[in-house]
Amino acid sequence: MKIKKAVIAVAGSGTRLLPATKAMPKEMLPIIDKPIIQLVVEELVEAGIEDIILVTKWDKKPLEDHFDRNFELECSLRKSGKDKRLKEIVRLSEMANFIYVRQKGPYGNGTPVLSASSIVEDEPFVYVWGDDLVKSKVSFTKQMVDDYNKTGNLMIGVQEVPKDQVDRYGIVKLKSDTMQIEDIVEKPSVEEAPSRLADFGRMILNQEIVDVLKETSLGKGNELWIVDAIRTYVQNGGKFFAKEIENGKWLTTGDPLNYLKSILEYAIDREDINGELVKYFNEIAK
Repeated sequence: MKIKKAVIAVAGSGTRLLPATKAMPKEMLPIIDKPIIQLVVEELVEAGIEDIILVTKWDKKPLEDHFDRNFELECSLRKSGKDKRLKEIVRLSEMANFIYVRQKGPYGNGTPVLSASSIVEDEPFVYVWGDDLVKSKVSFTKQMVDDYNKTGNLMIGVQEVPKDQVDRYGIVKLKSDTMQIEDIVEKPSVEEAPSRLADFGRMILNQEIVDVLKETSLGKGNELWIVDAIRTYVQNGGKFFAKEIENGKWLTTGDPLNYLKSILEYAIDREDINGELVKYFNEIAK
């Protein structure tokens, strides 16, 4: 079945980026001149996703406004002859069908899947974190969808992290000489980590995973974890695979340092600013 739906988890509060996120969703923080969420959506659209379901909470209305039409702004740009800007603004609302669902249930990254489950029922779908970026030559979601179309495999994105950071992520254990997941552990200690392959917010799920998640108990930190459902699915004989990025890199934006690193990663690829940026860094490095 063709994958045409994606669920984006955007109900987090972004407390590590306070006070910037006090009145602005963390997903709306800019990466140069585009908010984080727009880069995520563009990645999905490049993969052929048509319906994008954003699982939100009460303070996420700016996300809805960003992907809505703004006729006053469009009129102003048209009168000013700023056709390029006008085209970009109109494109935002036309990239996909946007659906907004309020999150209900316990805290945890499994809850958005349950909140959107009636909309993706009986279909494979992409599930992503709204503050995780993957900078790659070809959309990583497209890489995953292309793989799914060939194999039918459910999968999760992974990237190797330093050993001292494994306790921040879900860590996968692979079957020997394959990318098939044998086990997955949420935020293990350095001593207990089965590898250095961390999962991140890109995965392809289906109704079987949703059904397992519905029966999954709260886990670490009294939260509902999607990896706990995946682990149960694997332990019961289901096949689930890890997918590494081709020609790209996973970038987190959830804390000040990694957010700044993400901006620089995108800025260095911008021909209109990278020259002056490199010159500036060379100056301050002295």
